[in-house]
Amino acid sequence: MNEKIKEVQALGQSFWYDNIERGALGSGEMQSLIDDGITGVTSNPTIFMKAITGSDAYDEAIRELAQQGLETYDIYDRLVLEDIAAAADMLRPVYDRTEGHDGYVSIEPNPALAYDVEGTVKEIRRLLTTLDRPNVMAKAPGTPEAVPAIEQLLSEGYNINITLLFSPFIYEEVANAYVSALEKLDAGGEDLSQVASVASFFVSRVDTAVDKQLEELINNQGREDLRILLGTAAIANCKRAYKRFQNIFSGERFARLKDKGARVQRPLWASTSTKNPDYSDTMYVNSLIGPDTVNTLPKVTLEAFKDHGIAAPTLEYGVDDIAKEVIQHLFAAGIDLKQVTDDLLKEGVRLFSESLDELLESIEEKRSQVLAE
Repeated sequence: MNEKIKEVQALGQSFWYDNIERGALGSGEMQSLIDDGITGVTSNPTIFMKAITGSDAYDEAIRELAQQGLETYDIYDRLVLEDIAAAADMLRPVYDRTEGHDGYVSIEPNPALAYDVEGTVKEIRRLLTTLDRPNVMAKAPGTPEAVPAIEQLLSEGYNINITLLFSPFIYEEVANAYVSALEKLDAGGEDLSQVASVASFFVSRVDTAVDKQLEELINNQGREDLRILLGTAAIANCKRAYKRFQNIFSGERFARLKDKGARVQRPLWASTSTKNPDYSDTMYVNSLIGPDTVNTLPKVTLEAFKDHGIAAPTLEYGVDDIAKEVIQHLFAAGIDLKQVTDDLLKEGVRLFSESLDELLESIEEKRSQVLAE
């Protein structure tokens, strides 16, 4: 195991890999990552768009499926299910060794269902039933409309990764929905230890949005006093969410469930690659290491952390005072974080939808070529 990853694990955090592609699954690259200490994999429509359109690794499979008469979306669906199943099988030893704490692969349903409760529930049931593996998590979007679907699916015993979380307030709703679902399972006499969930809180996009507003105030109004706030909003926002996590999962309500084998719903830090070249490329990894958390890293960020990252218990530092102070200063400057996070959620759904549309266009083009031969 990589020594730095090992140090992070000792501090209570798991590293998951924010990427999946057929070439890496077949070449031994994914197994090498697992040997290094990666204990999970996450995926989304953008990741699959880049994987399928950016290489020829899927061309033969697309050809075969097209010749079998499958339509475009069905070809996409089959490709994704095959990759998720392969990754889950590779991570199954991790799942068994950690007794279900790690070893998960996440699959995302069609982002067009982000505001459709009934459609989300139906699609996630289909995906997880088809894959039929205990170490697969289905992603459900962190939209207010989806919270009832999240609780419904968790209460049926499905593993759920709640994604596109930007607001600590929505995170709190999601965490409470998880606890409510466990209570329903408990009332039905189900084994609570068999249910796992993470809450994926997005990081770097918050700084990108807030920094843009700060730069405008600095440049247009001469507010040089605000320069110190650049690059501080995202980490403060995560610390606010983590404080809520601590409060919910250390309370009496969850304690009763924990005694019966329930797991905490771990916060997962997503979008942890640094977008601003002026910031350290391991900024969002170094600053968010703490107990009962996951960080999902793209390849470039993972390699950077292995090279020069710092494994230290940083997440709980300033979780009460410093994070609150940063948020107060941003509010005083006129930056509405609620509006920022609401906008980022809508943008996140839109971007995933656009990635899926682009991917389907590419598959349709290849499918049409096959059928025209």
